[in-house]
Amino acid sequence: MIPDGKTQWFAVLGHPVAHTLSPTMHNAAFAALGMNALYGAFDVTPDRLAAALEGMQALGLGGANITVPLKETACRVLKHLDESAQRLGAVNTVRFGEDGPVGYNTDGEGFLRAVQEAFGAPAAGKSVFILGAGGAGRAVAIACAGAGVSQFALADLDSRRAEKLAMELETQFTVSGAFVAEEAEDVLAAARAADLVVQATPAGMKPGEPSPLSPAAFRAGQWAFDLVYLYPETPFLRAAREGGAAAANGLGMLLHQGVKAFEIWTGRTPPADVMRRALESKVYGA
Repeated sequence: MIPDGKTQWFAVLGHPVAHTLSPTMHNAAFAALGMNALYGAFDVTPDRLAAALEGMQALGLGGANITVPLKETACRVLKHLDESAQRLGAVNTVRFGEDGPVGYNTDGEGFLRAVQEAFGAPAAGKSVFILGAGGAGRAVAIACAGAGVSQFALADLDSRRAEKLAMELETQFTVSGAFVAEEAEDVLAAARAADLVVQATPAGMKPGEPSPLSPAAFRAGQWAFDLVYLYPETPFLRAAREGGAAAANGLGMLLHQGVKAFEIWTGRTPPADVMRRALESKVYGA
């Protein structure tokens, strides 16, 4: 809790994009709740992260967000890790308390909440196809597996990375099968067969880039989720809607991982609608 009369500071460390988006949504929430708190941004290199976190603890910050390229480094330098961070091997949220900084990862929870919000039902029990088995795709896969998803199909330009993730899902969770699609026709078929298709690559972040999947990869009754949030509609989302699928972009995941972080820091539920409006105004100018 924040003592009366004292301004509590929070911060984000890492990627420049987060330096505008994270303060935007968290400061909007603090203002809406009438909390005497401020959220700032700092450029910190991986070799200085441990010192930065130690300094923040000494200064009495309430919490911090960690973005790329610092998430894995934070997992290595922090002595105390929540199960969410241990499972992913990455930290995106830090809470500073009497026992020192504790690392969490709210990305998976943010994704699950965003899916529930966008499509009106949970991911549990669905079959999931994930395009991209890197850090973001892995976080989504592990979150889904932990939530009860048992059927996966994966694809990545680096097939070995997809195979490694498939093995991880099958050995650490009750996953009945994790198919790795390598050939173009197998990728298309695996995507079309899944209940939920997740786009977890950087495709669509640059204007003019084509969709990594064609409309033929989608069907009616299907959900399509693009982790890219820089545009209201990406080429992937257009292809999904043309194919008949319901579609959502990654702004909801960005929002809800922030909501979860806010809850960890303060013990309070922030106004997600206020945070969303602040994000949409900043990202889309709406």
